[in-house]
Amino acid sequence: MDPRIREHASIVVDHSIDCEAGDEVVIDAHPEAEDLVVALVEAIADAGAHPLVIQERTGKRFRRAYLRNFDGEFEAPDHVKALYEAMDAYIAIKGSDNETQLADVDTGTQAAYERAYEPVKETRLQKTWNLTLFPAPANAQQAEMATEEYENFVWDAIVKDWDAVAEHQQPMADRLTEAEKVRIVSGETTDLTMSVAGNETLNDHGEANLPGGEVFTAPVVDSVEGEAYFDIPIYHQGREIGGAHLVFEDGEVVEHSAEKNEELLTDVLETDEGASYLGELGIGMNRDIDRFSRNILFDEKMGDTVHMAVGRAYPETVGEDNEQNESAVHVDMILDMSEDSYIELDGEVVQQNGTFWFEDGF
Repeated sequence: MDPRIREHASIVVDHSIDCEAGDEVVIDAHPEAEDLVVALVEAIADAGAHPLVIQERTGKRFRRAYLRNFDGEFEAPDHVKALYEAMDAYIAIKGSDNETQLADVDTGTQAAYERAYEPVKETRLQKTWNLTLFPAPANAQQAEMATEEYENFVWDAIVKDWDAVAEHQQPMADRLTEAEKVRIVSGETTDLTMSVAGNETLNDHGEANLPGGEVFTAPVVDSVEGEAYFDIPIYHQGREIGGAHLVFEDGEVVEHSAEKNEELLTDVLETDEGASYLGELGIGMNRDIDRFSRNILFDEKMGDTVHMAVGRAYPETVGEDNEQNESAVHVDMILDMSEDSYIELDGEVVQQNGTFWFEDGF
């Protein structure tokens, strides 16, 4: 076993979920991730906790079979919800033998399934959880990298000093928490303003997501105005949405287009009422993620980028006096901020062409 796999597992167990003796931990993984599952089970056992390995979310071949053959209204199963209610922590591992397994499943069917399973998702998110990735060959292929090249890319982004990452990112997290108005400008295609007044900014340093490497908050729901062009493709439901363009008025997407798979973007925005509003504003700060890999867990953390998610807002980012945007979806869209771009907080530029005010070269 590659020693970095055990390092990866150790970070998940000791840092990300802070596993303690007696904890009941669910590991949700495709068989391709077996080496990481084994290393996680070892580390969980060393902590005196109790693992259970399932394939509820990540085994996409059987998910495809279900979605293509079930004829009726989807319902969130009580026995699945009961599992998540009983557990103390949840680890989901991305990585499979075919990332496009759901490509021939009707997008409306997938959206209906996501809406029905919203109560299950909410139960899961109320517990300690971590989402990470095992560098399977299919993911390397999707990223257009050799397998060894992709393994190096993944573990360079994951196996690091996360306390140092937290310290580096905290100034931006503090500044965004204190801000009221955000403006994001990139070239001639993106000029967007929003309020974040009263909302909290979280410093993601490898806890819920591994890799971490972003700071993120929620916009005030009805405050988003302007337009944004997302020049980095979105990979959703086994398909790529390229060149997405959104126009906002009073927080809502009132116009949209995409250069590739526009109908999929339309399905996302029409999932439910909240799907046409922003639920997240995130700033990527992990410069070990230096290229697009068609995996949002990595792409949204990419250094010198900003991402915005239509749909559900994370409740921990929403202030007690503000409304949380509710939706069955949370779909991140990314734009490059490395050239001809800036982020402005309350009229002051805090990042220009990817460099923050506290860094050399600003």
